[in-house]
Amino acid sequence: MAAPLETAALSVEMRKRLSAFELEIQHQFPPGFTVVFGPSGAGKSTLLDCIAGLARPDAGRIELGAATFFDGAQSVSLPPQKRQVGYVFQSLALFPHLSVEENVRYGLGTIGEEERRRRVDQVLQAFHIEKLSERKPAQLSGGEKQRVALARSLVTQPRLLLLDEPLTGLDGGLRQSILQDLREWNDARRIPILYVTHNRDEVDAIGERIITIENGRLGKSGAPRSVLDAPQTVALAQAAGFENLLEARVLERREDDGVMRVALEEGGAELEIPLGSAQPGERVKVAIRAGDILLAIEEPGGLSARNVCQGIVESVESRGAIAVLRVRAGSRFIVHVTPGARRALQLVAAKPVWLVVKTHSCHLVTQR
Repeated sequence: MAAPLETAALSVEMRKRLSAFELEIQHQFPPGFTVVFGPSGAGKSTLLDCIAGLARPDAGRIELGAATFFDGAQSVSLPPQKRQVGYVFQSLALFPHLSVEENVRYGLGTIGEEERRRRVDQVLQAFHIEKLSERKPAQLSGGEKQRVALARSLVTQPRLLLLDEPLTGLDGGLRQSILQDLREWNDARRIPILYVTHNRDEVDAIGERIITIENGRLGKSGAPRSVLDAPQTVALAQAAGFENLLEARVLERREDDGVMRVALEEGGAELEIPLGSAQPGERVKVAIRAGDILLAIEEPGGLSARNVCQGIVESVESRGAIAVLRVRAGSRFIVHVTPGARRALQLVAAKPVWLVVKTHSCHLVTQR
């Protein structure tokens, strides 16, 4: 295996005006995976394009270690081919008339044949596609095409890798397998990898760090679980997969207990949620994951969970390993249970149930 390249952090401080909003980002990306997460149209792909040199910021600086990619004040803008950046798009853009090996070799330019062969063999083996080297893209599965696209970007030994939703459309097993190969490849190199995705399973599989972007602005950053399990805005809650976004009105604040009571606008059921900045009388939105709601077929008692609402099952739908229930408890709730729980509790339409929700499973989110 080749010796590890010298690792360097990516530093981005830039502004780019777009038709709908202005993208303004200031952040440092260390070696390893950073997930770039946010709703559609937030500016994630534009950020990657500016780093790669496919789009030009209006102002700011972009640096990788000692190399300056862009400096608006000094009129420096390094062309894409001189940035040593690998970029894999959602569309993959494989050359249909070239074989797997020819696609992978394409970016190696004028380096010697022996070194070219070594690099190609190494990356084909790393992504388990060496037996496909003579095939054309039309003869490959979706997962195989993704592996070829990654191999083609990495064979050039980039100092930075940009991935824009590269695994869209693949099932969970394939995604996990490809991400494992990519993680092992980078363990030996530790270059910065910026990974744009809307898929929570991919975020959890990568598991290093995450930044959120919304309306062109940098939001929370940190460990994926701490960021995505407590969204602060409606758009981020939706992107993070919170199925329940409920309109409510604040009834009272209990400062000593660190909570407040809200009444749902539809039906009036009351919930206790963590203390926020909203005052009594204000309208708010509460986000709750479908998997954080427990169901009971008898009225529960003696619980530490503070929120218990009576309701009626409206519908039940099977989706693979989960059953999706829509429950009317004043407002409509979406609840996820296992098929086993569905059978054991005989959950069917029109069945009375009780919803049980912990206080800290309720998240106050703002519209912005």
